[in-house]
Amino acid sequence: MTEAPIDTPPDYLHIPRPATSAEDTMDKIRNIAIIAHVDHGKTTLVDQLLKQAGTFRANQKTDERMMDSMDLEREKGITIRAKNAAFRWNDYHINIVDTPGHADFGGEVERIMKMVDGVLLVVDAHDGPQAQTKFVLRKAMENGLKPIVVINKIDRENARPHKVLDMVFELFLELNATDEQLDFPHIYASAKAGYAKRELVDPSDSMTPLYEAIAWHIPAPKKSDVDYFQFLVSNLDYSDYLGRIAYGRIVSGSVKLGQSAVCFHHTGKKSRANITALFSHEGLEKVQIESASEGDIVGITGFEDVFIGETISDNEEREPLPFVHIDPPTITMKICVNDSPLAGRDGKLLTARQIRDRLTKETRTNVSISVTDTDVAGHFEIMARGEMQIAVLVEQMRREGFEILVSRPEVIFQRGEDGSLLEPMETLYVDVPPENLGDILQSMAGRKAEITNMQHNPHNVLVEAVIPTRGLIGFDTDLVNLTKGHGIASHLFKEYAAHKGDIPSRSKGVLVSMEGGISMAYALDTIQERGRLFIGPQEDIYEGMIIGENARPDDMPVNPCKAKKLTNMRSQGDGKGISLAPPLVMTLERSLEYIAPDEYVEVTPKSLRMRKKILDANLRKRATPKMTP
Repeated sequence: MTEAPIDTPPDYLHIPRPATSAEDTMDKIRNIAIIAHVDHGKTTLVDQLLKQAGTFRANQKTDERMMDSMDLEREKGITIRAKNAAFRWNDYHINIVDTPGHADFGGEVERIMKMVDGVLLVVDAHDGPQAQTKFVLRKAMENGLKPIVVINKIDRENARPHKVLDMVFELFLELNATDEQLDFPHIYASAKAGYAKRELVDPSDSMTPLYEAIAWHIPAPKKSDVDYFQFLVSNLDYSDYLGRIAYGRIVSGSVKLGQSAVCFHHTGKKSRANITALFSHEGLEKVQIESASEGDIVGITGFEDVFIGETISDNEEREPLPFVHIDPPTITMKICVNDSPLAGRDGKLLTARQIRDRLTKETRTNVSISVTDTDVAGHFEIMARGEMQIAVLVEQMRREGFEILVSRPEVIFQRGEDGSLLEPMETLYVDVPPENLGDILQSMAGRKAEITNMQHNPHNVLVEAVIPTRGLIGFDTDLVNLTKGHGIASHLFKEYAAHKGDIPSRSKGVLVSMEGGISMAYALDTIQERGRLFIGPQEDIYEGMIIGENARPDDMPVNPCKAKKLTNMRSQGDGKGISLAPPLVMTLERSLEYIAPDEYVEVTPKSLRMRKKILDANLRKRATPKMTP
C-alpha cells in the first residue's frame, strides 16, 4: 500500500475545501468510534489525541486514562460506559466516541455505530486482534464504516507489529469486508509514549500521522436528502437539573435552543416538547451551545421519556428513522433490603425506598438494565445482559453507602410457539494455553457447550463454542483457576434455543455457622479440617452465615465461636500453637457465581458475606423442599 507524504496528500485522498457554507462546514467534521479489546490501550490513545491537539491548557492537571471516568473503570481497566469527547485539529472538528470492550456492555456498541462514519481499530502489537474486537468490528463492517488500523504498544519488548498487521488483514477477510474496507490505512503507535508513525522506520515524536489519517481517510458525514431536522438518539445521560439528556447525531437539518420538537417513541406514541438545552463537547467537557446542524454529535434535553433508538424531529408528520434494537436481557437476579443481624453497621442507605430510587436512577441512563418490584416488599428484580453488568451496579451502590442482599444470577427463559421451553444461548470464544485444553473442554462439556471450531496456534488454542447462558455463570472463575490466569474468554448473545437440560452448579456444600458471636481461632482450627474457610479469627459471625466450603456435597452446621474452656488443670495440648490456613477471600463477582439458589450475598461498604436466605436452621429444614429451584 503506498503511503502519502505528509506535506502533499495524493489525489485519491479526499481533502476538504476551506469551510465557507454549511455544507463545507460538514466537510470539516469527522465522527469516529474507537474499537479495541479490553486493555489494548484504547483509552490511553484517546488521552494522547486530546492532549496533543491542545485541548487542555499547558498548566492544566489531567488524569491518566481520562476517558475511564468511573472509579470502577480505572480499577478494572475496562470501559463500561460509552463516552463522548471532541477536539479540534487544524480546522477539523473531530468527535470521538469510546466503545466498551466487554460483551456484557455490547448493547452500547451497536448504537454507537449509527453515530459515526469511521472507526479506529486499536490492536495490541503483541496480542493481535482478540475475540471481542471481532464482535465490535463486525458491527462496524455491517454499518459500512471506514476503518483505520492502529497497531499500538509497538515499544513493547515482545511486539510483532508486522505479524499483527497480517492477523488484522485475515480478520477483515473472515468478516467479509468489502474491497474498499480491505484497503485500510494503518498506523503504528505507542500511546503511552505519545507518538505515531506510518512505517516503523519513520522518525516521529507526536501523533500527527494519526491526526492526518483521520482527516484524510475518514469520510465527512453524508449529506442527507431531506432538509428538515432529524435526530437519532444513541445514548442517554441524566442531569439532576435538566433531566434526561439524549445523545446522538443530527441526521439532517439543524436545531436551535428553545425550538419545539417531537419525539417518536418506539411504542408509536408521539410527544412534543421544547428543547431546553443543547450540548456539544470540548475535550471531555460538556459545553452548552445555541444551535447545531447536520453531522454534529450533540446532547438534547427537554424530553423526559426519550429512549435509545428513538427519533426526534421538527413535527408530527415526519417519518421516524429506523429503530435500533438492543440485545435482550438474559440474566435476572434479586436485590433486597439487608435484614441480617449485622445490618446497619457499615452503610447509611438501608431502606427499600432508597434502594428503589437508586435502581430507578440507574435505568434512566443504562438501557440494558430494567427493574421491577416483586410480590415481597423490599425485593427488586433486576434484568441485565450479563452478571458482570449487575456486579458493576452492585459495586457502585456499595461504594455509595448502600447495604443490600443479592441473589444468585439466573437466566430468563422464554416459551416457544409450540410451548417448549427456550433458553438464551451465547457464542463463547476461549483462548487457552495448549496444556490446559483438556481441563477446559471437560469443564465446557459439563456446562452443555457444543464446540463449533478449534484453532491450534503455537502458544495457544482458540476454541469457539455455543453454550447456554446458564453454563457461563461461574465459567470465568473455572477458567482462571484451570489456566492459572492465562485463559481469556468472551461471549456474545446468539439466540434463544431449546432448553439443554440440567447443568450441575456447585459440587460441594458449605459450612454454615450455627450461632452468632466472634469467631475463635480455637474453633476454626478444628473446622478447617472439614473444608476451606472463608473467614479468619476475631470476625463478627451470625447464625446462618456461610463461613467456608465443605469438602463433601452437603451443608454442615459448625460453631466457629466456641472458645477453649479454661481450667486450673494442666492439659496435654498446652503450648501447642494453632496454625490456621489463610482464608479464601471472595470478590463480589466470585461470590455471586458461588452461591446456591437458597443463599444471598450480603454487600455492605466494608464487607462481603455469604449467608443462607433462611438464617434459622430449624426453619431452613422445614422449608427445604420449597427452596429447591
